[in-house]
Amino acid sequence: MSKASEESIRCSFCGREKKEVNVLIAGITGHICDSCISQAHLIVKEEGGLKSKKEIEETLKLLTPKEIVDKLNKHVIGQDEAKKVLSVAVYNHYKRLLQKNNLDDNIEIEKSNVIMVGETGTGKTLLARTIANLLNVPFCIADATVLTEAGYVGEDVESILSRLLQAADYNVQSAERGIVFIDEIDKVARKSDNPSITRDVSGEGVQQAMLKLLEGAQVSVPPQGGRKHPEQKMIQIDTKNILFICGGAFDGILKIIERRVKSQSIGFNSLSGEEFNDEKMLSHVNQLDIKKYGIIPELIGRFPVLTYLHPLTKETLISILIDPQNALIKQYVKLFEMDDVKLIIKDEVLNYIVEKAILLKLGARGLRSICEAILTESMFNAPEKDIKELIIDVSYAEKQFLKSKISKLKVA
Repeated sequence: MSKASEESIRCSFCGREKKEVNVLIAGITGHICDSCISQAHLIVKEEGGLKSKKEIEETLKLLTPKEIVDKLNKHVIGQDEAKKVLSVAVYNHYKRLLQKNNLDDNIEIEKSNVIMVGETGTGKTLLARTIANLLNVPFCIADATVLTEAGYVGEDVESILSRLLQAADYNVQSAERGIVFIDEIDKVARKSDNPSITRDVSGEGVQQAMLKLLEGAQVSVPPQGGRKHPEQKMIQIDTKNILFICGGAFDGILKIIERRVKSQSIGFNSLSGEEFNDEKMLSHVNQLDIKKYGIIPELIGRFPVLTYLHPLTKETLISILIDPQNALIKQYVKLFEMDDVKLIIKDEVLNYIVEKAILLKLGARGLRSICEAILTESMFNAPEKDIKELIIDVSYAEKQFLKSKISKLKVA
């Protein structure tokens, strides 16, 4: 082929000549340049590769509430009340999506978003993530602390859906049947009941911006997240069938519950002294307490399901260490096994780990930090030394823990 005829070759899509592009790929009857390939890939990713509604329904594994709880028990210890409430809410939500349209029946079942109240490390995120994995639906975790009103430094509320879209591999139909877990919802509580000259842009402002998202609306979402701007391409997502689960520690809500319960429990309906301890007090939480904490009534109304997670007891924490399918001790045993070392951790060490976690008020998350502090030295030396068996006793555990930074933490 002559040089002149080579230069006259153009991309069949954009019309650019060969010399104007990096790569020009030849087909049977035409050519395509690298720029058009990139554009086509983006279109396929955002619009195409789309599963049909029927295919999405087939990938959804709908389990009964009891089946959901049975499977949750393999991964999450305790929190029976929260498991029951969540399993029913999720089952009803997806049963509603899979229902066949009945022309003779005009009843439309609305979704039931869930809000969970519980201390840090009690398993709020783990419950939501495990349920999403069981049902095989897109799932994302969003942090409410970074959200602000539109126009202020931070992230728009719509960025929550950007994460869900990414989790669904940019399949809009799949994302519209996903689960969103919004963590730290208590951090966007109204800062004060008193009027202020400044706007509450990261508190009440965020709650108001979330209203249409939770209720169900067509929302314009930036595919890559971040702030929206006029020239950016948006993807339309209908949030009507997205299940929102919110979690928060609501630090200080026990005092609000206690004041309400004690004022209502005079006379024949008075509660026994045992029900006023921290463990049982949270079981009395209701929407009124959440409102007094600083969540606006409009937002509370969009979370018809409210549940709580008990503070973890010593027995529960020990069970978390050894019983679940992915238990922490099992993980460390496996890690040492990879270096041909048999790890044996004595029972008194487990008690020591749990006592420290309770003392530091770190919940289940603190167990890993304490285990790392105790085993780091052994994990450092094990690959180099010819060790076949490693027995961890309480004196060694205490010595290693006291050398770590976590032992210096002060509890408020």
